[in-house]
Amino acid sequence: MKNSIKVFAPATVANVVCGFDVLGFAVNEPGDEVTMNLTNEPGVKLLKIIGDGGKLPLATDKNTVSASVKHFLKHINREDVGVEIVLEKKMPIGSGLGSSSASTVAGLFAINQLMGNVLSAKELVPFAMKGEELACGFGHADNVAPALMGGFVLVRSYEPLDLISLPTPANLFAAIVYPEVDVPTKDARQMIRRNVLLKDAVTQWGNVAGLVSGLFLNDLDLIGRSMTDVLIEPVRSILIPDFPLLRQLAMENQAIGFGISGSGPSVFALAKDESTAKKITQTLQNHLKKLNINSHAYVSAVNAEGPKII
Repeated sequence: MKNSIKVFAPATVANVVCGFDVLGFAVNEPGDEVTMNLTNEPGVKLLKIIGDGGKLPLATDKNTVSASVKHFLKHINREDVGVEIVLEKKMPIGSGLGSSSASTVAGLFAINQLMGNVLSAKELVPFAMKGEELACGFGHADNVAPALMGGFVLVRSYEPLDLISLPTPANLFAAIVYPEVDVPTKDARQMIRRNVLLKDAVTQWGNVAGLVSGLFLNDLDLIGRSMTDVLIEPVRSILIPDFPLLRQLAMENQAIGFGISGSGPSVFALAKDESTAKKITQTLQNHLKKLNINSHAYVSAVNAEGPKII
């Protein structure tokens, strides 16, 4: 059994426009890295965090990585184990790309490997959800499930947890742009309406079913038609500068569909190939530059493998 490991876990695009809290997919970049060592002294220690600018807590019960590892060790009755963790943030915090999820998943994948792969990727999801609960107040799975399992994942049910891996059409790329504006996840969740009209709910579940069907049928047109959100996006998009124009620019550059990644401020488009995705990100970044907003762009195929040892 190994005593030391370094793991990368991917960023994720949650919701995929119409699937609030129930749909997400993993991307190849960005992501976070965790280095983990087993020691002779029982207990979990978070030695340091690199690249967070001092924003994240080092206290083991307050950091999503160490807290999730402690839950895992308690579950497998191995609280006698000593663990030292170094977290390296390779992605922006509060970007809407599953920053807390990537960290948590990297830590859980690492400790599971060091303990001899006692649980499957799907079985690790509830422990990662504990980390999300710590980060934003609700243990949603639309980031952590695809980060752990790879690809597109549907959360059919939370009670009991029922996760479905969905197929990915060949050559599908994500064009992601993260504008440097502040949209905290907790604040973005509090904006959401608690009551919705029945006609809006009907539209929404029709789009979710259409998107899932499009993935299975390899029908890019159906995927695009289904990427419409009448419940969450109209409220959250107010926080993103020039969101309607960003959508228009993406669609004019052959995007399949466009929307907010997670709670934002990152936006994303699906594209039929890498060159189209690059063209979309360049166009969006050029527009944000005119608004004096710095941004970061990521072009990635859908990540099918989830976390990996590096």
